[in-house]
Amino acid sequence: MSELVTGEAVALELRPAKLPSRGLAVLLDLAAAVTVYILVTLGLVAATASLDEAARTAVSIATFVLVLVGGPILVETLTHGRSLGKLACGLRVVRDDGGPIRFRHALVRGLLGVIEILMTFGVVACVASLVSARGRRLGDVFAGTLVVRERVPAGGQGGFVPPPPPWLAGRFSGLDLSAVPDGLWLAVRQYLTRMRQLDPQVGWSMAERLASDVAGRTGAPVPPGVPPTMYLAAVLQERQAREAQRMFGGGGAPAAPAPSGAGGPVLAPPAGPAAVPPAAPPVVPPVAPLVPPAGSEAAGNAGPSGGASAERPATGFVPPA
Repeated sequence: MSELVTGEAVALELRPAKLPSRGLAVLLDLAAAVTVYILVTLGLVAATASLDEAARTAVSIATFVLVLVGGPILVETLTHGRSLGKLACGLRVVRDDGGPIRFRHALVRGLLGVIEILMTFGVVACVASLVSARGRRLGDVFAGTLVVRERVPAGGQGGFVPPPPPWLAGRFSGLDLSAVPDGLWLAVRQYLTRMRQLDPQVGWSMAERLASDVAGRTGAPVPPGVPPTMYLAAVLQERQAREAQRMFGGGGAPAAPAPSGAGGPVLAPPAGPAAVPPAAPPVVPPVAPLVPPAGSEAAGNAGPSGGASAERPATGFVPPA
């Protein structure tokens, strides 16, 4: 692994390309460049047959420089470090900070590549790559670039957002999330899915900054004692729950808060439709006596006021005929 620090002070662990894969990519690029060079040379020979020897030599030198030197530089600049061979091998040229390369990076790599690869048949490039800790040749050292692997085997955690701890589930059901922009939600999600790839100290500071931004948008500060990573996971889960309710039925009941006393700060839910009242003991309604139907013998025994007679108290049952 190679730790690279991006322009946003995020430490990334990228996989530098090994010498065999880089050599194969160079061979593919050279094969493509030589093929184009031969075709262009054949066309120019037929087109410049009437010129003198000096003119044909100048055209040949210009063709060599433009095709075998300028061609790779132009391709790497336009594709941001993905030449034909690197694309086939799953490689890419990036800056030391992990960003895409520009024309000046491709120019330095291309000019030094003439000496390292073409004039010495790749011997200098191979020795420099073996000596370098990150497998860089001289062109990469002077240009400030690095060849990395883009096709990294998935570890089973890509795109997975870790859930918050149980004692934080439902604690933020009263937050107003309407003021949080989509860009900030995307940044939170990307951080949570990649936080295991970040340097611990840089990841913690990044989580604190994101949590502060989310808290500033919602108007409620981060509860004391809640780690910023858990806070972000809980708030993101609350947003996803609201989106699911809005999409699949809207009128569902909000998520119930986790039981108290589970070891952590508790956010008191505000009064409103989103708050969940505490569970109350069930109230057993009183059982009313059954009223006998009109015309029955029990109804005839009732007094003028509709009550039962003194001789036969009302029991709720109709006596047999």
